[in-house]
Amino acid sequence: MKIDSTLEDQFDEIGDNHVSTSEDTPLLANAFELSDEEKIVKIKANVSEIMETLGLDLTDDSLKGTPNRVAKMFVNEIFAGLHPNRKPKSSTFDNKYKYGEMLVEKNITLYSTCEHHFLPIVGRAHVAYISNGTVVGLSKMNRIVDYFAKRPQVQERLNIQIVRELQKVLNTEDVACVIDAKHLCVNSRGIRDIESSTVTAEYGGKFKEEATRREFLNFIKLETRF
Repeated sequence: MKIDSTLEDQFDEIGDNHVSTSEDTPLLANAFELSDEEKIVKIKANVSEIMETLGLDLTDDSLKGTPNRVAKMFVNEIFAGLHPNRKPKSSTFDNKYKYGEMLVEKNITLYSTCEHHFLPIVGRAHVAYISNGTVVGLSKMNRIVDYFAKRPQVQERLNIQIVRELQKVLNTEDVACVIDAKHLCVNSRGIRDIESSTVTAEYGGKFKEEATRREFLNFIKLETRF
């Protein structure tokens, strides 16, 4: 039908332009009714059907294990962050040493997946906060980035989710995150521009002030060598 075709064109345009329609990851109400094992079985069957539709011979030694590998990868690895049970526990501590300046964790390795084409997003995240009396372990910042990255994503949403989670954990608005990443949906298909990267930022509290934001951006420019 013409209406269905028009809607499909609109959805394609949203995907091709990498537009996010929600701050939260879009999930079905029954998203966690199936166990991980049940999801793997179901995805395995669907991947087999896709491969056979493409004309691939699943009796070949190189291909026959692919559906199972892909299913396990989806559930246990690259989309593991969809399940709230996998959210990292972020223990906080009193800032007894009274450190009053910003803390920056830069060059956090980031692997995610574009939700529009299911192709990789690869880059780095830079996260900072100013304590209001509470601090969090450094590795927890990396784990929070990794948790929200391990799901179908839009980079802008990923930025927001990281900042919102740290604001909640630290009980402060003074949190910032900058992400610089390559999207293979741009680099390997469509325009095929292998040089471009996408930079997004989310600033909260004091980081909305120019001087504080500039200090943060200067920190992440520093070269770290050992």
